[in-house]
Amino acid sequence: MGIVNVKKDNFEDVVLKSKEKVLVDFNADWCGPCRMLRPILDEIASERSNVKIVSINIDDEEDLAMKYGVSSIPCLVLFDGGKEVNRSVGLIPKDAVIEFIGE
Repeated sequence: MGIVNVKKDNFEDVVLKSKEKVLVDFNADWCGPCRMLRPILDEIASERSNVKIVSINIDDEEDLAMKYGVSSIPCLVLFDGGKEVNRSVGLIPKDAVIEFIGE
């Protein structure tokens, strides 16, 4: 499926109204750990069909970052049924991301 870039104007449709789980990666271009996490998320997006992975650049979407209380990046927020069900801050390895997503 690949990673979808999300902005404020399509966040509700892509994330909150999704029928499947959505893993939101809050990141920034200048963030080294964010750049290290991206290939891991790319791999998972191509391997797993039970989750949609989206990327939000906090510099471009400050309102979304503030709304969801993102103060450190990378920040992964898992949504299920339009509600936040899990959160992880900082760089984590692939197996930890997979465990974070769950079944």
